[in-house]
Amino acid sequence: MKSMKTRTGLVALAIALPLSLAACGSSSDNTASAGAGSTPAATSSDSMTSTPSDTMSSSTSMDASSAVFGEGCAAVPKDGKGSFNGMATDPVATAASNNPLLSTLVTAVKQAGLVDTLNSAPEITVFAPVNDAFAKIPAADLKKVLADKPTLTKILTNHVVAGKLSPDQLAGDHKTLAGTTITVKGSGQNFTVGKADAKIICGNVPTANATVYIIDGVLMP
Repeated sequence: MKSMKTRTGLVALAIALPLSLAACGSSSDNTASAGAGSTPAATSSDSMTSTPSDTMSSSTSMDASSAVFGEGCAAVPKDGKGSFNGMATDPVATAASNNPLLSTLVTAVKQAGLVDTLNSAPEITVFAPVNDAFAKIPAADLKKVLADKPTLTKILTNHVVAGKLSPDQLAGDHKTLAGTTITVKGSGQNFTVGKADAKIICGNVPTANATVYIIDGVLMP
């Protein structure tokens, strides 16, 4: 049964997302680059520096790498802001922007205007496609999606679930912020997500306000 805190987080997110989208609709669209890993300049409203009130202190002594699992974790930087310990001190969109494995996802989040929404969410789980996952999409199709904010927002919010899901809570159906339901199958340290059976290659990555599961595919609504 979901905790009161999880229900409160879901309500807050349900309110925050429409407000963010309304703000996005009033601004001009950015032109997406054709390259799968390129990153357009962020506007001031898309700053990656916003933080929730409960952001973890940089003096946190925890070793975030002790909780992660998956063969893909070896590719995460060993130190600095993009490392597991570095990501643990930042809200999720900021943390992702410091991780070179997630640069295409960060580009998409900026294009959709979801930086502040994700950074200010109280507790969420994010299934984060690695760069190679986006590279599987033809460049022309990816460019078209990046330029279409409603479609892009639907796709990105299809990767976000309310509440911080621990590995033992993953298996099963989960409602996303897009209003869809995704199914996670597996157990232990072997999980697949969604209809395309995207594999979790690095799981249980902590950030200040989210738990991140890095996956090798894009979850289409």
